[in-house]
Amino acid sequence: MHIPDGFVSGEINTVTYAVSAITVGIAASRAKKNLEEKSVPLVGITAAFVFAAQMLNFPVAGGTSGHFLGALLAAILLGPLNGFLVMAVVLVIQSILFADGGITALGSNIFNMGIVAGLGGFMIFKVLSILLPKKRLYFLVPVSLASWLSVVVASAFCSLELALSGTSPFSIVFPAMVGVHSLIGIGEAIITTTVLSVVMASRPDLIYSGKLLPEIQM
Repeated sequence: MHIPDGFVSGEINTVTYAVSAITVGIAASRAKKNLEEKSVPLVGITAAFVFAAQMLNFPVAGGTSGHFLGALLAAILLGPLNGFLVMAVVLVIQSILFADGGITALGSNIFNMGIVAGLGGFMIFKVLSILLPKKRLYFLVPVSLASWLSVVVASAFCSLELALSGTSPFSIVFPAMVGVHSLIGIGEAIITTTVLSVVMASRPDLIYSGKLLPEIQM
């Protein structure tokens, strides 16, 4: 889903750069105040895992590519803003050192994969968690659904940006992106649910969302 240079218009990149930069500033400020010492190693581990997962690229029509995101996993483990910071750092490193995503499109990539997939996916997860019984099984159900949706919705935003930029007609890029990422989202849901199941079984206290929903019977 990394957008290369030249695929998105300067206007869209400017807006997404501004929104992403503001969100990074807010997240960094909150992290200084709220990030617990015991969570710091988990931040590094999560960043490494997300980085590795995002290196698994799948070709998509129209010159784009898709891959596992890990955005919701980071948000649930670390909190939405800390998870967003992890995504932002990973995307910056990939763009500068590996040319995976353009420098000019970095704001759009952070917006799609950090804000839409991460923060948006976490909001979906929270809503679903409130509606379901507070038990471990029902905790993992919204995790799976929100993981899948985070990938699909992020790909929809990406296709909209490409269409508005004149890179590819909406009628072509939207079904191509969303269709393929609907399948990728299934793998995303499986990986996210599996990782969280392992963490819940061994160290449930490390899961940020457990603090939001302390009544969940692990």
